[in-house]
Amino acid sequence: MIIDFHSHVKISKKSRFMPDYFREMMYEAKQNGLTALALTEHFNTIRFFDIYAFLNEQYKYVDGFYDIDGLKLFPGVEVDVQEVGHILLIGDRKEVCSIREQLTDFKEEDRFIAFDLLMDLADQYSLIKIGAHPFRDSTPLARNVSKVQLQRLDALDLNGKDLYAKGVETCQQEVKELADEIGLPVVGGSDTHQFLQYGSIVNEFEYDCSNSNELMQAILQKKYQLKVSDQLALKVKSATIVKKYMKKYMQEVDTVSL
Repeated sequence: MIIDFHSHVKISKKSRFMPDYFREMMYEAKQNGLTALALTEHFNTIRFFDIYAFLNEQYKYVDGFYDIDGLKLFPGVEVDVQEVGHILLIGDRKEVCSIREQLTDFKEEDRFIAFDLLMDLADQYSLIKIGAHPFRDSTPLARNVSKVQLQRLDALDLNGKDLYAKGVETCQQEVKELADEIGLPVVGGSDTHQFLQYGSIVNEFEYDCSNSNELMQAILQKKYQLKVSDQLALKVKSATIVKKYMKKYMQEVDTVSL
């Protein structure tokens, strides 16, 4: 199984969910060799539940994933915390939607949920808890919460965007050093909003997983390898450029329609 643990299906938080764009993203993910994705859309994106309404209507849910024409799509969400940082939560669709509903009052920047409170909430479910891009300049989770707090996570995210922005060796080293210090595994996520970024970093598992519990066991047992693409810079830069112009175009269209 080849999986990306950090992916989006909307261009931005303010953009609407577009089924045709979703289908294109899934097709291109498979074209890039992926057999599985964790759908970690932002918890405060507009009309978050439109995504799951579409998935429930259009695709079969098997055990712990949506079957997207042969690609496994594991439900998830990306949550901002008060201290400034992002957490990926991955699990069963009912649990992901339930925890998102409980975060309704925490969607605004001045009301983001505290890290410990989010961990308490997530611990009530069977969710994988991943510290997203822990050293990103804009959301440096690792610098804003203590190492004891970080140990409540299940893994850290080696992020495609950060690998590109900081340099592969620098980014890998700082995440690995922290992970070793606090005793957490590292998993990879492209953090893509645009399909050209797929494959920039992947996790090659030794066997298939069908739910978050199986994923967690494979991670803990280190039954996988992280692979960073030789084409990472091209993939991330091209996706960033395309995303920029897609956002601009969509804003212009929305303005005209008003």
